[in-house]
Amino acid sequence: MKITPKIKKIVEENPMTLATVRDGKPYAIAVACCKVMGNDEILVTDSFMKITVENILKNNNVALIVWDKKWEGYQFLGRCKYFKKGKWIQYVKKLKENRGLPAKGAILVKVSKIMKSK
Repeated sequence: MKITPKIKKIVEENPMTLATVRDGKPYAIAVACCKVMGNDEILVTDSFMKITVENILKNNNVALIVWDKKWEGYQFLGRCKYFKKGKWIQYVKKLKENRGLPAKGAILVKVSKIMKSK
C-alpha cells in the first residue's frame, strides 16, 4: 500500500501520534506538522521534542497514527532519520504551519507498512 492522495489529505490535515521505543517500552507524543513526501515518506517537524529525539537516535523504528473526524484512520510503520541541518530542516523551517515555532529538526519517516483502521 502506498500513500494515496486521500491518505495524504488525512495526514496533512489532522494531528498525528508519533510512537517511538524507550527502554523497550512504547513512548508516544502528538505531532501537528506532518507532510507527505512521495509515496512512502512522511516528514515530521521537531519543535519541542527531547525524549522522542533521544529515542530515535537509539532506535529508529517508529509508528505514526492518524485519523480524521469521521474516524477514518491509518497507522504507518517505518524507520526514520533525524535531521538538524540540510534540505529537510530548511524545508520545515519554511512551512507556514511552523511560523512562530522553533523547528529545531526534521524527522523523515520511510514508511514500510500502512494499516487502515477498521
